[in-house]
Amino acid sequence: MEDYLEVIYELTRKKGYATQTDLSEYLNVSLPGVTKMLQRLDENKFLKYEKYRGINLTENGIDIAENIHEKHSLLSEFFTMIGVHEDVANIDAEGIEHHLHSQTLKKLREFIDNRKKGAF
Repeated sequence: MEDYLEVIYELTRKKGYATQTDLSEYLNVSLPGVTKMLQRLDENKFLKYEKYRGINLTENGIDIAENIHEKHSLLSEFFTMIGVHEDVANIDAEGIEHHLHSQTLKKLREFIDNRKKGAF
């Protein structure tokens, strides 16, 4: 579910909207699979979904998506800092972002910030 929220968030930031086809292509999932997930996300109040209409995240959905986006960005930035190619860094961040404890994220942010300031 988090992957869907993150992709919807990213697409709406880039294009102003997200479609089922966009999600199907980006996540490599069938259209019926996308429809089922959108219905679940709608039932859980993460988005407003109307068949054949737009997909809009609720405030709760936006909060979760922004949190996931921040995790992804943080991990990707760290991986590129240590010399991992950007494409690989994004793939690895995608796999890890859902499994990190908030304390780990906090320490990772501190490390990156200190590194940027030249403290290391």
